[in-house]
Amino acid sequence: MATAEGRRVVVVTGGSAGAGRACVREFATRGDAVAILARGGTGLQAAASDVREAGGQPFTREVDVADHEELESAADEVERELGPIDVWVNAAFATVFAPFTEIKPEEYRRGTDVVYLGYVNGTRAALRRRLPRDRGAVVQVGSAIAYRGIPLQTIYSGAKHAIQGFNEALRCELMHQGSNVHVTMLQMPALNTPQFDWALSRLPRHPQPVPPIYQPEVAARAVVYAADHPKRREYWVGGSTVATLIANKFAAGLLDRYLARKGYQSQMTSEPATDHPVNLWNPVDDGSGRDFGAHGSFDSKAYGHSRQLWASHHHGLLAAAGAGLAAGAGLAATAGVIWSQRR
Repeated sequence: MATAEGRRVVVVTGGSAGAGRACVREFATRGDAVAILARGGTGLQAAASDVREAGGQPFTREVDVADHEELESAADEVERELGPIDVWVNAAFATVFAPFTEIKPEEYRRGTDVVYLGYVNGTRAALRRRLPRDRGAVVQVGSAIAYRGIPLQTIYSGAKHAIQGFNEALRCELMHQGSNVHVTMLQMPALNTPQFDWALSRLPRHPQPVPPIYQPEVAARAVVYAADHPKRREYWVGGSTVATLIANKFAAGLLDRYLARKGYQSQMTSEPATDHPVNLWNPVDDGSGRDFGAHGSFDSKAYGHSRQLWASHHHGLLAAAGAGLAAGAGLAATAGVIWSQRR
């Protein structure tokens, strides 16, 4: 069943929790039909309820994005139920917080399969359907870590670097073909999501995002904007992302040394590590009945807005305002010269 005129069909992988869940809600508020692809049944049901309450049309499917056949089957089902896919958002996540030497090979493979190949599989599924129609967008939810790797997150750092390179190369191919299908990537700051409560961790204390921390709704607003403006090759979200990427470009060696000193401490709270459910191999909400939602445990520390994000989305307005101020200053200066000459 196709959506009503004016609605889009949006697919969000990893949409049952965290940033993906916030994206699901944000698209739903626009009245879009939202297909939520994830592993956890409880989170999927709760996300579908969010979509209905916001006025959108939900579709859910339990799927492991690391399995390309499952993802292809899910994409077929989405189009049968909702209509042709307009936007595909890749946001699935899994990782291990630990020094590299303490991560088992099978854990490394699993994290990479989800975070990197899951994005590749999702992009392939989207393009197989969008390229013949010559329209649509694929949005990759990335991270500042795509350019600046950090200690204790070698899986995530490597996967996000890989996504950035993959997306960049793919974008060139689509441009070469003259395609009207666009791919774009957002580099996110640290977000307050449940990943720090369910990721496999071998740290001595409870893991946390590297401050400053932003709420997942900041990411969601950026994703929806990018879906509306997918021709832009990349978006940097949050002032900390901008500062990190600029510092890495011009002083990467200094940043290496800084992270060697501060990178461990900044990723752990003062609370000792405790046993908790781990989602690397299986969803943690299966059988528990718990909906983890979009937010993690750091609401009291997280920012709900980003001035940088607003500026990024309104750069045309800011440029016009700047030009106006410059013109005003020029007119004032000219008037001053004319007045002085008349005296």
